[in-house]
Amino acid sequence: MKKFIVILLSLFFVSGLVFAEPELSRDYDGIEVPVGSFIPVISLQDFSTAYSDSTNSLKFVCYNDVYEFETVIIPKGTVFYGFIEKKNEPVIGTHASMIVRITKMEYADGFTIPMVGYIHTPNGNLIGGQMTEPEKWDKMPHYQKHIARHFVGVQQYVPGATRKMGEHVTVASGANLLIVLVKPLFITHTLY
Repeated sequence: MKKFIVILLSLFFVSGLVFAEPELSRDYDGIEVPVGSFIPVISLQDFSTAYSDSTNSLKFVCYNDVYEFETVIIPKGTVFYGFIEKKNEPVIGTHASMIVRITKMEYADGFTIPMVGYIHTPNGNLIGGQMTEPEKWDKMPHYQKHIARHFVGVQQYVPGATRKMGEHVTVASGANLLIVLVKPLFITHTLY
């Protein structure tokens, strides 16, 4: 019986050595890129509110390495894919506008990571949407208090009541843009 227990314990010990995980010399934990991070990209094709819609796939390429401390997390040449999430046509008084959503990134070796980001603009990620020029300018007197309590008037041009028709917005191929992350991006693959 003693020999049986010794043999059984030795089998457990040997099997524990065989199935033990090897010590890895490099840390393979994923890297989390936080919300609000910016990624510099270039547009690979032109797109517009006149002829593009949500069915068109948009491609952007990263033109600089993006680092987190000493680690390159997004190498130069990484391709980002997106689409036009929302598009507004031009109306009287306002130019056309669109919101571009980024859905995935693809490394040079073909590894793909899903993500959620938008092309960043100071106007709430809305490309375009500015107010149009006035259709006409009206003259209006503008009075200022001058020396010895006398009011001096000058003619001043002010915008009229109506505005011009809006125009379509186009982003040219090769335009420098920024992607802003709205959800954390988990990088589990690096090329270096």
